[in-house]
Amino acid sequence: SQKRLEEEKKKIPETFFYTYEDVYSGPYATDDTEISTDLLTFKHSFGYDCTRPVNLMIMDRHTVGYIAGNQVVLQNLRTKYQKYVRSSRGGGIGFITAHPDKEYFAVGEKGIKPNIVIYTYPSVRPYRILRGGTEVAYVFGDFNRTGTLLASVGSSPDYMLTIWDWKQEETLLRSKAFAQDVYKVIFSAENEEHLTTAGSGHIRFWKMALTLTGLKLQGALGRFGKTAVSDILGFVELPDGKVVSGTEWGNLLLWEGGLIKVELCQVGHKPCHEGPVSQLVFDEGDLYSVGKDGVIRMWNFEVVDTADPVDATGIVEMEPMNELWLGKNVSSISPNWRAQVCNAAEFLFCFVLQTHDPERVCTFHSGRIEAISVSPFTCLMATTALDRTVRIYDFGSNSQLSVIKFKQGGTALTWAPAVVSLIAVGFEDGVVRLIEVYDPKLLPGHGEQASESVEINLKQVFKPHAAAVTALAYEQKGDVFATGSKDRTVFFFAIEDKYKPIGFICVPGPVQALQWSPPSHDKSTLLILCENGFAVQVPAPLPGMQDAMTTYHITNLPTQYFHFYSIKSRVKQEKEKARLEWIKQQKEMGLEVEETEEEEPEEEPLPAIYIPEEPSPILCGFYSAPGKFWLSLGGYDSGFLYHCEFSRDGEEDPEKRKDEPFELIPMENTNDNPIHQISFCTSKSLMFCGMQDGSLRAYPLSDKDLSVYSLKDYWYLNVHDNDNGQIQGICCSHDDGYLITCGGDGNIFTFELWSEEELPKELKVIIPPPRSGLEKEKATEDIKDPDAYTIEEYKQKKEYERKMKEAEDKKNKKRQELSALRQDFIFLLQKNQELPKHMQLHGEVHLAFMRVIYLYRHLLLKCCYILWFCVIWDSRFQDPLEFTYTVHAIQSNHQISTYSLLTVSEKYTQDKKHGGSKWAVLKKKWTAFKETEQAKEKITQKKKHLHRGNDNHLNLSVICCLTFISVCFPESKIKKYMFRRCEMTVHLYAFCLEVQLYFFPTRYKSKPRVNFENPRDTEEIKEAQENIGCYRLKTATNYTLTEDDRISTKKKMIQLATLENLIHRMKVNMNKEIVCLRDLKVSIIDEIKSLVKEVKSIQACLDVSEHLPIPLIPQLHPDEVPEKIVEYNSDVLLKFKEEQEAKAKLKEPLEGCPSFRAFKHVLLQTPPVEEGDPMAQAGDASAVVTEEQQAFVMEKAEPTEMELEILKREKIKNLYLQETLIKKINTLVINFDAELRLLRHQKLKMDMQLKSADLHCITCCEELLILKKLEIHEDFLEEQIDALINEQEDMQSKLKSYLAQIEDRKCEIVMLQEREKALYASFEASLGEDNEFADFLTDLLKQEVEYVEKEEVGREADKENENEEKDDEKPDLKTDEENCGSENVAFGDSICPEGTYDLFLNTIQLRQQRIGIEKALEEEKKVAADLKKEYNALALKAKEVDTSLDTANRELEAFQWEKLHRLNELYVVVPLRLHQVIQDCLVDGEMPRDFSHTLVFTNESLQYLKKRIVDLRNEKIMQRETHKKAKEQHKQLLQDKKEMEMEIQQLEERCNLLMMEKFGRLVDFEAVQAHSVNIPMEQMKVRIMEKEYEHFVELKEWEERIVVLQHQLAKLTRENTSKLHQMNRFCHEKHQLETELESLTTGQVSLLAF
Repeated sequence: SQKRLEEEKKKIPETFFYTYEDVYSGPYATDDTEISTDLLTFKHSFGYDCTRPVNLMIMDRHTVGYIAGNQVVLQNLRTKYQKYVRSSRGGGIGFITAHPDKEYFAVGEKGIKPNIVIYTYPSVRPYRILRGGTEVAYVFGDFNRTGTLLASVGSSPDYMLTIWDWKQEETLLRSKAFAQDVYKVIFSAENEEHLTTAGSGHIRFWKMALTLTGLKLQGALGRFGKTAVSDILGFVELPDGKVVSGTEWGNLLLWEGGLIKVELCQVGHKPCHEGPVSQLVFDEGDLYSVGKDGVIRMWNFEVVDTADPVDATGIVEMEPMNELWLGKNVSSISPNWRAQVCNAAEFLFCFVLQTHDPERVCTFHSGRIEAISVSPFTCLMATTALDRTVRIYDFGSNSQLSVIKFKQGGTALTWAPAVVSLIAVGFEDGVVRLIEVYDPKLLPGHGEQASESVEINLKQVFKPHAAAVTALAYEQKGDVFATGSKDRTVFFFAIEDKYKPIGFICVPGPVQALQWSPPSHDKSTLLILCENGFAVQVPAPLPGMQDAMTTYHITNLPTQYFHFYSIKSRVKQEKEKARLEWIKQQKEMGLEVEETEEEEPEEEPLPAIYIPEEPSPILCGFYSAPGKFWLSLGGYDSGFLYHCEFSRDGEEDPEKRKDEPFELIPMENTNDNPIHQISFCTSKSLMFCGMQDGSLRAYPLSDKDLSVYSLKDYWYLNVHDNDNGQIQGICCSHDDGYLITCGGDGNIFTFELWSEEELPKELKVIIPPPRSGLEKEKATEDIKDPDAYTIEEYKQKKEYERKMKEAEDKKNKKRQELSALRQDFIFLLQKNQELPKHMQLHGEVHLAFMRVIYLYRHLLLKCCYILWFCVIWDSRFQDPLEFTYTVHAIQSNHQISTYSLLTVSEKYTQDKKHGGSKWAVLKKKWTAFKETEQAKEKITQKKKHLHRGNDNHLNLSVICCLTFISVCFPESKIKKYMFRRCEMTVHLYAFCLEVQLYFFPTRYKSKPRVNFENPRDTEEIKEAQENIGCYRLKTATNYTLTEDDRISTKKKMIQLATLENLIHRMKVNMNKEIVCLRDLKVSIIDEIKSLVKEVKSIQACLDVSEHLPIPLIPQLHPDEVPEKIVEYNSDVLLKFKEEQEAKAKLKEPLEGCPSFRAFKHVLLQTPPVEEGDPMAQAGDASAVVTEEQQAFVMEKAEPTEMELEILKREKIKNLYLQETLIKKINTLVINFDAELRLLRHQKLKMDMQLKSADLHCITCCEELLILKKLEIHEDFLEEQIDALINEQEDMQSKLKSYLAQIEDRKCEIVMLQEREKALYASFEASLGEDNEFADFLTDLLKQEVEYVEKEEVGREADKENENEEKDDEKPDLKTDEENCGSENVAFGDSICPEGTYDLFLNTIQLRQQRIGIEKALEEEKKVAADLKKEYNALALKAKEVDTSLDTANRELEAFQWEKLHRLNELYVVVPLRLHQVIQDCLVDGEMPRDFSHTLVFTNESLQYLKKRIVDLRNEKIMQRETHKKAKEQHKQLLQDKKEMEMEIQQLEERCNLLMMEKFGRLVDFEAVQAHSVNIPMEQMKVRIMEKEYEHFVELKEWEERIVVLQHQLAKLTRENTSKLHQMNRFCHEKHQLETELESLTTGQVSLLAF
C-alpha cells in the first residue's frame, strides 16, 4: 500500500502545464554585448520545407501545421493567419504528429539529447516534455489509436524505438529499431500491442509481449526472399494483421507472417506507381497509395487482402478502382484528404473531397531558396529557386503577390537600384532575364480586366554565360551591370533603355560573389570572389573601350589577383608556442599553473604547418578600403574573418601566387559552422551573419573598421533548420525596419527590427506603375532552348559566317577573272587568224606557248601564295625590337643581311623535348640535301654560257613577276619582303621556262609516236610483273596501319615543331656568323686605323717624294650598326642641351636680321671634325710635319759619317715598314671581302634549303588541319573502344567471381552431402547389430516434419501429443505398402519403445539434423542454380560486348584508312633534280606534266629493290629444283603404292583359299563372334531368378507380421490418448485450486495490514 501511495504521488496530474516562456528556445547574447535579446521579432514565414518526407499535420478542417526551421507553424487556410511554436532546445525539429482526438500534438526535436514536447490544441500550451528517448534527433512519432501511448524512433547512431506513457512522461519500452535509417513507426489500428517500423532496406514487425521478466518489445524482421531488397517509405497494417508496403520501383508488397505473400502490380506488369510509393492509407474499407509520380490511386481492399500467388514469380496483377493526379513528388496524405505535393515548379496544398475537384490552397518554392532581394523603395521582395519560378512578396501585409514561371531554375537575383520596378534574374542555363513589376490596374485600357494586384512582364533576355549564373551586381552609379557564372567569366553591360554588352573577362575560378566598391571609394572597382580561393579586382569598363567587332573578350582591362594561402595552421602553432612560453615563465616565477593532462608532455614537438591540398572555398566577402577586403572561408580555413589586400607585384600567373591576409579576426564557434552570408544594417550599426547551421548572428559595429574587440560580443538566434537550413540570403528592407532571411530548407522568414516606438502606424506597399507605352509593346521573345548560343558564341558564329561570305565573294571574283581570260584567249586566237600566214603562229607552237605561259603563271601564283603565307605567318611572331644587320664589302658592292628571326610558336614549345630523338635523322637529311644542291650548282654553271643571249627574256620574266607581286601586295612592307625573298626564286622559274623554249623545236622533232612501245620497257614490265614484291604502298587496298604508323595530331605537331626549331636554329647560326663577320669588320677597321697612324708616323720621317698612297680607312654603314640609333650617353645629352641653348641664344638677337636664315643654315650645316674624316686626318698630319720641320731647322747642323749611315739605315727600314704596313692593310681588306663573298655564297645555298623547308612546313600545316578536323571523331571512336574494353574487363571479372561462387556452392553441396552420409553412418552405428526396432527408428529418422531449432527439440514430443486428438478423428489407416510409411510417421514418434529412450531421443535429434542438412542442401542447390543462370546471362552479355568491341575496332581501322586516304590526297611539292629523274620518264627530253603514275624512291630503296630482284630470281631457281625433287619422290611413292596393293590382293586370295579348304565356304568371322552365347552370363541369370522368388516369399511373410503389429500399436495409442486426456483434466483442476488458494492468501494479508 505504501508503494501504491508513492506511485500515486509520483504521477503527474492532468491539470499540470509548463509555461511556454520556460520551454521555448529564445535568442542568446553574450554578457558584454549592448544588443538586447529582443532585437528581432518574428513576423511571418513565407516558405515551406518540402524536402521532408512527412511535413503536414491536420489539426482541424481549416488548420494545418508544418515544420519551418526551428518552429512549428500552425496556419489557418482561410484567413492565412499563422501561429508559431519554437523548439525548446534550438537544435531543430525532427517530426510533428497530432493526437487522434486533435487535442494535442507532439513535436520531436533535434540536437544533443533532444526532447519531445506535447502541446495542447488550440491553446498551444506545453503540456508534457519527454526526455531521453534518443541521442541526436527524432525521426518519426505516432500515437496509438486511443492516444494513450506514443511511439518515437531516433536517427543515427542509436536508431532507438521508444514507447512512451506520454501523460506521465515515462518510458514503457525501448529497443534498437535497426542498424540503418528508420523512416517511420506506426501503431496498428486494430491491435495496439503491434507496431511496424520501416526504413532503409527493411521492414520490421513489433509486438509488446508479456514475458516472465515483464513487458518487452519483440521485433520480427521482414524477409524479402526472391524480391529485391527495397527502401520502404510508406506502409499500412490491414485489419487482419497483414501489412501492405510500397517499394522503390512502385509496386506494392503484401506481408504476412514476416514474409512477402504477393507482389502487386497493374495489368501488363506495369508498376502501381512510376517511382517510389511514399504513403499508404487504409480508410473506410478502401486502400489508397500515394506515389512520388503525383498520383493517388484507390485499390480494392478485398482483392489485395485475398491475393495469392499464381506462379513462381509471386506477382499478382490488379486494376485501380480510381486515381487522382495532384502533381509530382506527393509526400503524404491523411484521412482528411489534404496532400503535400512537391514538384519541380512549386509546392501545393490540395484540399480534396470525394465529391469536389482538388483546390490549390497555398503555393511555395520547392527546395532551396537560391536568391532573395528587396526593393530599394518599398516593402516588396523577390525570390527565386531551382523550381523555375520567381515570386514577388509583400512582406508588409504578409502576402504573396505574383509568380512567373520559366523553363530553367533561377540561381541569382537582384533588384535594380535606380529603377523601381526592374529585377535582374540569373538562371542555371546561363540566361539573364530582366523582369519588371507593375500595377496592372494603372495600365491604360486594361485596368478593369486585371485580376491580380501585381503583374510581371519580361522586358529583356540575353545569355552571357554557358553555365549557371551565380552572381549579379549593379554599379553604385547605375551605369554598369555585371554578371558572374560558374563558367569562370564575368560579363559587363552598359545600362541604357536596353542593356548593351560591353565585354567579358575570364577569372581563375567559378564566380561565387560580385561586389562593387562603395561610393566612398575614389574609383569604381568590382570585387570578384571565386569558389577556389581567388579574389579578383577590376575597374569598371567604359562602354566603347573594347573593339567588339570580332569578340567581346576584354584583354586590356587592368586586373589584380589575390590567391588565398592558408595561415590558420601557422596561427594556431604560434598561439600554442605563446601559451607554452607563458606557462614556462609562470613556472619560472614560482606560480602555479593549471594544466590539463594533454599539456604535460611539453617536450614533444609541435605538429608541422598544414596547408590543405585543395584551397578552402570563399563563401562571402566585402570591401573595407580601396584595394582591401574581408573574406569568410569554409573548409579548413573557417573560424576566422580574413583581412586581405591586393598586392602590386608583377606575378602574371594567378595560379602561382601565394597571398596571405595581413589581419584576421577569430569568430567564436565557427570552426565547423562558417559564415555564409554577411549583411549590414547602416541605421542600427549592425552586421548580420548567416551561418551554415541556419542560425543568425548580429554584431554591433561601434568603430569604422572591424577589429577583434568589435566582433567579440554578438547576438545569436537559431532560425532555419540546423541540418539543411544553410542561410542563402540576408537583406534589410529599404528603411532598415525589417530583416528577411532565406535558407536551404526552403523557408523565408521576416523579422521586425524596430521597437514599438519606432513602428509606423501603417505599412502599405507601393506598387510601381507601368512604363509608358508598355501596353503597345510586343511580348519579348524568351530563350527557351537551354543549349542556345551565348552572346560571345553568337558573335563568333557571325564572324565565321562573314569570313565565309568574303571567301565566297573572292571565289566568284576569281571565276569572273577566269571567264575574262577565256574571252581574251578567244580574242587572241581570232587576231592570230586575221594575220598573214607567214606571221601566224602554228597550232603546235601556239599550244606549246600557251602551255608554257600556263605553267609560268601557275608556278608564279604558287610562289606568290607561298611567300604571302610566309609574310602573314612571320608577321604574327615578328619581334619589333630585333635589328636586321647588313654587312657590306669594302672594295665591292657585295653585301649580306641577317635573317629576321621569328619567335617559335608557344603551342609547339612544349613539344620540343620530343624532337630530340629525330634531330640526328633530320640533320642527315639536310646534309644530303646540301650535297645535292652543290651537285646541281655545278650543272647549272656548265650551262650558263648557253643562255647569255637570252638575258632580255629573263629580265622580262623577272619584271613580269615583280609587277604581279606589286599588284597583289600593295603594302610597302610586304612589297619589300616579297622583292627581297622571291627574286632568286623568280629567276629560277624563268630560267627553267627559257630552257624549255630554247630546246623546244629540236625535241619536238624527236618526239616518238603516241602508240610507240619501247621493247626494253616491255621486257622490264613483264619481268617486274613476274617478280613483283611487296612495296607497302599507302594507296594499296590491302595496306594496313600498325599502332606506331598511325598519324595523330600530336605526332604531326611534334613534327612541325621539330621542323620550325630546325629552321630557327639554322637562321640563328647564320645570323651569328654574319654578326661575327660584322664584328670582324669592326676589328679590321680598328686595326687599319692603328696601321694608318703608324704609317703616318713613319712617313713623317721620310721625304714627301718617298711617300706611298695610304689606303682609305673603311667606314661602317648605318645598317651595319642599327643599334646605334637607340644608344646615347651623358655626353650626347649634354651636347644636345648645349646645341639647343645655343640655338635659342642665336635666335633672339638675329631673329629680325635678313641674313639670319642663311647664317643659321651655314652654322647648323657645318660638319664637326670626326676622327675618321680623311681630310681632318691629313690636316693633322701636315701640322705635325710642319712642327717637326721647324724644330729640325732650328737644330739643323752638319751630320757626321756615322750619323749619315744611321740615317740611311733608318730610311731603308722606314721604307720597308711603310710598304709592309700598306700591304697588310690591303691584305686585311681583301681577306674580309673574300670572307663576305664566301659567307654570302653559303647563305644563298641555305636560302634554297629554307625554301624547301618552308614548302614542307606548309604541307605539314595542311596535314595538321585535316587531322584536327578528324580528331573529334577519332577521339570518339577511341573513347568508345576504351569504354567497351573496360566493360569487357568488368564482365570478365564478374564472370570469374561467379565461377568462384559456383565452385564455393559446389564445395558446400559436397560438404553437406558428406555430412548427410556421416549422419546416416552415425545412426547405423547407434543402432548396432540385430536391433529389433531398427525399421521403426529408420522410418522415424526418415519422417518429414517441420524443422525446429535445437532448443525446441525437447518440447517436440509434447507438441505432437497435443495433435493426437486430431489424428484420432482421421479414418482408419490403410494396410497397403504405400501407406505404411505415413502410418509410421503418424504414430511412430508418439510412443517410445521400452528400453530405447536414449536411442529414441538420439533418432529425433538426428532427424532434425537431417532435415536441416536437406534444407541447407536444397538452398545451396537453388543458389547454385541461380548463380549459373546469372553466369549464363552475363556470358551472353560478354559475347555482345566482344562483338561490339570488334565492330568498334573495325570502324576505327576504317577511319584510319579514310584519314590516310585524305592525307594522301594532299598535293606535295617534291623538288627533284634532273639527274634524279629516269630518262625514260621524260617526254621529248622535257619533264612531263603529270607525275601521278610515277614513284619516288630513295637511293637505298632503289638499291634494295634491285637486290630483291636478284634474290627473287635465285629463290625462283631454288623453288624449281625443290619442285623437281618433290615430283620425282611423288612418282616413287605411286610405284610403291601399286606394289603394296598387289601384295594385299595376293594375301586375300590366299586367305580365301585356306577358308575353303577348312570350312568349305567363306566365313565372316566378325558376325560369328557377335552371335556367340556367353554361358557364364546365362547361369547368373538363372540364379537371379531363383533369389527373386525366395525374397518374394519372405517379403510376404513380413508384410503379414507388420499388419498385426500395426493393429497392436493403434490399440496402445488409443489407451495412451485417453490417459493423457485424464491427466490434462487433473492439471486444469490443480491450476484452479492454486488460483483460489492464492486469492484467499492475498485477502488475509490485506486484512492484517489494515
